[in-house]
Formats: sequence, C-alpha cells, structure tokens
Amino acid sequence: MRIGVFGDTHDRLPCIREAIARFTQADVAVICHTGDIISPFAARLLAPPNVPDGIGVHCVYGNNDGERAGLAQVLPGIVKGPLRLTLGGRVVVLHHDLAALDEPDLTGAEVVITGHTHEVVNERRAGRLILNPGECCGWLTGRCTAAILDLDALSAQIIEWTP
Repeated sequence: MRIGVFGDTHDRLPCIREAIARFTQADVAVICHTGDIISPFAARLLAPPNVPDGIGVHCVYGNNDGERAGLAQVLPGIVKGPLRLTLGGRVVVLHHDLAALDEPDLTGAEVVITGHTHEVVNERRAGRLILNPGECCGWLTGRCTAAILDLDALSAQIIEWTP
C-alpha cells in the first residue's frame, strides 16, 4: 500500500495541487497531511472532488491552524493528534510535531509521520520509520517536498519540485 504524505502547506495552493497530482500519479490509497494547512479555502483541495474518489484522507491540526472550526467543516475527520491509524496492516502515528509525542503515543507504531520543522526526515529510529516530508509550501527552504510511503517495503521516497 502506498501513502501520499505531505504537510506544512501553508495555503500555497499550487503546491497543494501539485502534491495531490503526484500522489494520484503514484496511485496512492491514502493521503496523510501533517498539519499547518492554515485556511479552509486551502483545505478544500483535500476534499472531493479535488482528491479522487477512493483515496482516503487523514489530517491533523498544526500549530498554525488557527481557524479550526472552518477547517473541521471542510475536513470533518481532522483531529488534534496524535492520530493512530492501521493502514496496510501497519500501525501509523500521525502528528504535527514529533517533539510533542510521548512514548505511550508511540507504543506499537511502525511508522511515525510528522511535520512542523519544515525539514525532511526519512530514517529508522528504535525500529520505527520516522518520516517528515518537509514543507510542501517551499516558503522557508525554497524546496517543495512531499513523500510517497510504501507500507509494504516500510520505506519512503521524498519527491521534490520547483515552486
């Protein structure tokens, strides 16, 4: 099972569209957003018809998501996090900030997906895959990045494009 992972989109609509297009091309089954969508108008890109039918979407709030009521109207499943998921037979924890997770949050997790720092992390720690896809928006680093997570291989590929 392939999962499209991105976050820190910060209302940059063309980058959100590009990430979703790349996820669709990669035939992902699910999209996970690590937070900092920012506004409901940007969140609409994560809802039908912008995300093709059959692709599940899981989102957590980030520290800059101030209009939470508006985001929840567009994305009824968005949560504060950590969000614990079982995808492709794997236990996945989705949260905005890795540093805010406690050990009980990580119990049994094979994959931990976070954002917040705007820096790419794709490594194994304590038997888990720790994945931060970096920043989709490209505002801080000048790099628009996302990830394709392969749960069968328990590995991720970072994808990058020019804003």
